[in-house]
Amino acid sequence: QVQLVESGGGLVQAGGSLRLSCVGSGRTFSSYSMAWFRQVPGKGREFVLAISWEGFTYSADSVKGRFTIFRDNAKKTVYLQMKRLKPEDTAVYYCAAGTYYRASSDSGRYDYWGQGTQVTVSS
Repeated sequence: QVQLVESGGGLVQAGGSLRLSCVGSGRTFSSYSMAWFRQVPGKGREFVLAISWEGFTYSADSVKGRFTIFRDNAKKTVYLQMKRLKPEDTAVYYCAAGTYYRASSDSGRYDYWGQGTQVTVSS
C-alpha cells in the first residue's frame, strides 16, 4: 500500500551536486524511519544514509561529510543532498521506509522501497 517515488537523478560531473527526493504516500509518514541505499551492476545494495522518525541520522563512511539526509514531514518527502560527487557514487539510488525506531544501515529494517533513480557521475 505504501508507495515511495524517487526523483532528481541525472548526469553530473565529478565535484558537482545533486538533490534526490523521495515522496511517500503513507498516512503515517512522520512515524517512519527513512533511508537511502544504492546499487551498481555486479554489487549488492549498499547503505548510504538513514534518518529516524525523531530526526537522528546515520551515515556510511563513504559519503560522510558529502551527503546529507533530511525530511519534510508536511510534504511526506525525504531528501538526499549530494555534494562533491565522485565517479564511484554512480549507482541507482533507492529510497526506503520502515517502522524501526533507529536510523539503521540494515536493509532488513525497511519494509517499503521505491523504484530507484539513476545517478551518473562523470570524471
